[in-house]
Amino acid sequence: MNPFQSVYEKIGEDQIRQLTHYFYQEVKKNQELRKLYPEEDLAPAEERLFLFLLQVFGGPQTYSDRRGHPRLRLRHLNWKIDGKMRNHWLNAMLSAMDQLDLEPNVKELMMGYFIKVANHMVNHE
Repeated sequence: MNPFQSVYEKIGEDQIRQLTHYFYQEVKKNQELRKLYPEEDLAPAEERLFLFLLQVFGGPQTYSDRRGHPRLRLRHLNWKIDGKMRNHWLNAMLSAMDQLDLEPNVKELMMGYFIKVANHMVNHE
């Protein structure tokens, strides 16, 4: 079991949904991130991220059941993700996390995951 999977037990589905919602509120405010979403309605993207985070953090495997293996890097190759874009994404996610009342150890664990993934997604210099 990866250490991130214990997050679901500690914070539950509602807080993961709230985190996702807060993240997309940040996306709406950030012009650079918003460019990654050509559709006006962000609800489908929000739902996909919610299901993905549920799975990553130890909840139901609904994401994989519906969409197959996450293959994050492959799914994001269509977008130029450089260090600046990574920082926009990471700052939005960390701002979203700040809006939740998380235990420090849970917050640290989640931050570690998001930093690792954000770094992994960089596909341009």
